[in-house]
Amino acid sequence: MQLPYELILGWRYTRAGRATRRNGFISFISGVSMLGIALGVAALIIVLSVMNGFQKEVRDRMLGVVSHIEIFAPNGAALPDVALTLSQVRAHPQVVGAAPFIATQALLARGEDMKGTMVRGIDPAREPEVTDLAIELKNTGLSRLIPGEFGVVLGGELARSMGVRQGDKVTLVAPSGQVTPAGVVPRLKQMTVVGTFDSGHFEYDSALVLLHIEDAARIFRLEGPSGVRVKLRDLHQAREVAADLAKTLTGELLIRDWTRQNRTWFAAVQMEKRMMFIILTLIVAVAAFNLVSTLVMTVTDKRADIAILRTLGASPRSIMGIFVVQGAMVGVIGTFAGLALGLGVAFNIDVIVPALERLFQASFLPKDIYLISRMPSDPQQADIVPIAVISLVLAFLATLYPSWRASRVNPAEALRYE
Repeated sequence: MQLPYELILGWRYTRAGRATRRNGFISFISGVSMLGIALGVAALIIVLSVMNGFQKEVRDRMLGVVSHIEIFAPNGAALPDVALTLSQVRAHPQVVGAAPFIATQALLARGEDMKGTMVRGIDPAREPEVTDLAIELKNTGLSRLIPGEFGVVLGGELARSMGVRQGDKVTLVAPSGQVTPAGVVPRLKQMTVVGTFDSGHFEYDSALVLLHIEDAARIFRLEGPSGVRVKLRDLHQAREVAADLAKTLTGELLIRDWTRQNRTWFAAVQMEKRMMFIILTLIVAVAAFNLVSTLVMTVTDKRADIAILRTLGASPRSIMGIFVVQGAMVGVIGTFAGLALGLGVAFNIDVIVPALERLFQASFLPKDIYLISRMPSDPQQADIVPIAVISLVLAFLATLYPSWRASRVNPAEALRYE
């Protein structure tokens, strides 16, 4: 099959100048444009992949403590029928685990030191069904939560800030008091620290207190669990499953999925990703529009060739196609080179970053400052495809004006001094 001559000439002009001194500068500018597009595309892929990796790392650590969906009674009251709610929740095909819980706030005191905490009463036997943290603590801290002994498992940061270790005594102060002849006094209960945990998420490590659900019901005077925590097969289906459960569950219950619990944080991350995408796309745009100057110089250099083609019967549309092909080839080569470079770095960043740290004797993410000490990366097709498409579109748009100017060259004027 014979290729169109516009394609052949466009490819020839793309390669021209490397072996000839007269066109060497044009070839250099074309190479710079190609390199700029490649570096811009690679930078976009690497930065967005690293941002996705950090987002995934923080999300996974957060979901190690927080369940995918929480179902609870209004005003912190006990669920009217826990067994019925659990059976209806487990009937959904996306649900892989469900466990009852009690959630409230309280003060934790040791001597004169007092901290506000999030108290969560759990069933140690069922909690591993809904959180990864419970799986890690199943044979350590959670196994020591025995009903009636009033033991607590504290977040590592909370324990360190209060200076307590396993076996120490702390006092839990319930928010609602009890009425006595002397007036309303707070309800206090001395608890024993039976373990600590470190989830890697400061919000929970510095404020979360775990205790047995029966002990929590006694301290806070509840008749039973105040809610049910749910784990799904696919965490990204949380909103859809929550909507389904809202239609099928009996009673007036509140449902909250993990995306709504941390809506502000996720919104901030998405906004940051969009702004970074826009900023780095400008790098690709600058490199793509360097093609304008390259093609303008090429058109000036090839005026005689254009005139000869016109006298041989080439139409203005064909002339325009030749230079569109030339510019588009630079854009295509630059884009695919950038994709190869960006994906190569993104998929091997766990090898590249430690090598750079060893080379420069530096630590980019010190363990004593950052919770995440390694550089994570998560390349996603939803980011990579738009990057490639935008790069190709910008390169194509940059070719239109110079190509149109080439199609307007007057053969007689171009050949006057030849």
